[in-house]
This record gives sequence, C-alpha cells and structure tokens, in this order.
Amino acid sequence: MNKWSSQRVLITGVCGTIGKELLRQLVLREALEIIGIDNNETELFFLSNKYQGCKNVHLYLGDLRDKDKLMRKTQGANIILHAAALKHVILCEKTPRDPVLTNILGTQNVIDAATANGVDRVIFTSSDKAVNPTNVMGTTKLMGERLMTAANAHRHRSDPIFASVRFGNVLGSRGSVIPIFRKQIEEGGPVTLTDSGMTRFVMTVENAVSLVLNSVFMACGGEVFVTKMPAIRILDLARAMIELLSGSNRDIEIRIIGTKPGEKLYEELMNEEETRRTLELDNYFVVLPAFKSVYESIRHEYPGMGKVGIEAPYNSSIQPVLDVEQLKEYLFKNNLLLAEGL
Repeated sequence: MNKWSSQRVLITGVCGTIGKELLRQLVLREALEIIGIDNNETELFFLSNKYQGCKNVHLYLGDLRDKDKLMRKTQGANIILHAAALKHVILCEKTPRDPVLTNILGTQNVIDAATANGVDRVIFTSSDKAVNPTNVMGTTKLMGERLMTAANAHRHRSDPIFASVRFGNVLGSRGSVIPIFRKQIEEGGPVTLTDSGMTRFVMTVENAVSLVLNSVFMACGGEVFVTKMPAIRILDLARAMIELLSGSNRDIEIRIIGTKPGEKLYEELMNEEETRRTLELDNYFVVLPAFKSVYESIRHEYPGMGKVGIEAPYNSSIQPVLDVEQLKEYLFKNNLLLAEGL
C-alpha cells in the first residue's frame, strides 16, 4: 500500500538541494498533494516550470519568518518536511541575527503553524553541525532540534508528532566539496584542503532524502534519527577526483591552507552524552529524548530495535574510511561527478 497517496505534504525550502529531491521523490511516490515554499524567487520560477505538468504540485514564494504565510500554507497539510535553513557557516558567523531569525524563530513558526492546523507529522532536517556546535549555524540547528523535541514533549493526543533527522555532508550539493574540487581540477589546481587529516561522513542526496521520507512514518515523537553514512578522508577524496578528472595531468598540487574558523577536523553525528539514550537500527541510530513528555507517555518502538544504549559516539575520526579506490567506485556508482550544479 502506498502510504503517500493520501498525504498532503508541505516542504519548506523546496528550492534547496534537499528540498528539490524531497519534491522529486514525493512526485514519484504519488503523494496526494505537494506544497512547496521558498524565498528564492529565481529558483522557484525554474522549479515551477519543471513541474508545471504535475497537478498535485503547488509551489509558492514564502519565508519562514512570515508566520502568517506559514499559517495559510499549512492549512490542510498532513505532513511538514522542514528543510529550509541558512546553512553556510561563515556567512552565518558574520551575520548571526539572520540564522537566529530563520533557523530558530522560523522553526518555531513551523511548529506553531503545524499545531494550529492539525498537521499529523513534522520532520526537521538537521545537521552534523548540531552536535557539540562550534559555530553559529550549528548552534541554531541544535536549537531547532531542541524546539522539535520540546514541542513533542508538550503535545496533546491530537497534536502533531515532531521529530528530527540528522545527517552529514551531502555530496554534490550546492556549496559542497565536490563541485569546489572539480572546478579547481579543471583550472589545473591547486586543490585546496584545510587539513590533511580531516574526515567527514558522506552520502548522496538521493539516499539522504530516502532516509528522511522513511523516517516520517517511523517517528514516535521527539527523537532524532541519525543516518548511518560512510566516512572518508577529504585528502583521499581529492586524490580520487584528481585521478578521475585530470586525465594525463595527474601532477595537480594538493595544497593545505589551514582550518577555517569554527571548522572541526572530524564530523560528529552523535556525541558521548547521547550514546546512553540511543537505539541502533539497520539504517539509523535513534537518539531518544532526554526528558519525558509532559502529557502522555510515548513508547519508542521500531522494527529491528535493540536495547537502549550504544558503546561509542558516532564520529568520523573513529570510523573505518573508504580508501581512494573505494571512493572512485562510490563517485562513479552514484554519478556524483555529473551531479546537477557541477
């Protein structure tokens, strides 16, 4: 049975990398109605043209800061997939007021609109940078998770189920490392790295969004789904891309330029404190809420679940990494060198 055929879904940030893929996959899953909002007028125009033949797709200009607009567009929705955010670390660091307004107050506006309009489920797309944040952007994403969990802790029986999904780097997305490396290789180098020992978790946008959609009906309320992802060394990614893209010119320099302000050498998708209240599933870890719900007792039960508590945090510096040959295969298999926007 197709669970989506009876669902009216609102996507915030529909023009972003995650938002566009959510839209594409929901069209394939034949959702009853898909409403998308974004404040990027140009991208929204092109996206509207692309889906003009889909009668179940309706795209609108809108901003998370406009609570009245959110209230109107949420009417009749069963599910909200909240993907809109300001995400660039340096820009958020320079103008912290804006990510506070969008990522924190905007998320609260989504919660209020969902509650007022009787939405069934709300999923917040979070980030690895929410774990032990070292910058403004990560701090606002952590606060977004906390708002979702708190909203669920105070829900009554008829209120929405609120949950979050946390994942790391989406390879090939706008602003990610692959398009940057590709451009540098095409120009003959150098390929610039901040640190030779830097590690990251990675996944494709298709996989990230599939896990978001799968979590919608798994959510019991207040939890954070942490997607399992392969780990890589950024240095190995640079070497793999040089071998694949440089042709005979494999002498392209890899230059170490030093870490940026607020940048970690490794990626955390779960911290030490969270391990004691975490369940492991096939494709996820599930971080359970730290505090009990106020008005009702929630039983967090999932297919294939084990006992609560795992041994170690989910950290890219202590996970096995793909080697250069495995990375080359991963890039080819997932068409990442031909991804949109490269």
